Amino acid sequence: MTRKTRNANRASAGPPENRPAEPTGFEEQVQQLGLNEQTCETSRELKQWCERNKDRCYIPEWLLKRWGMFVDPDSSG
Repeated sequence: MTRKTRNANRASAGPPENRPAEPTGFEEQVQQLGLNEQTCETSRELKQWCERNKDRCYIPEWLLKRWGMFVDPDSSG
């Protein structure tokens, strides 16, 4: 019987719930533009970014609805 080896990096990171979450592309864009939840809706730059990336990046549903944008569920990004 052969012994399976474990990925040392994976084992040392701990369970997924203990690892810090990576920011989404949307969150990175909001931070880069210096926006917050109240200013997102009025940002032309963020809206343009969302139009280009809505089918491949997470964008909050409330914002998509406010802008009347729809995501293609069949798009693989």
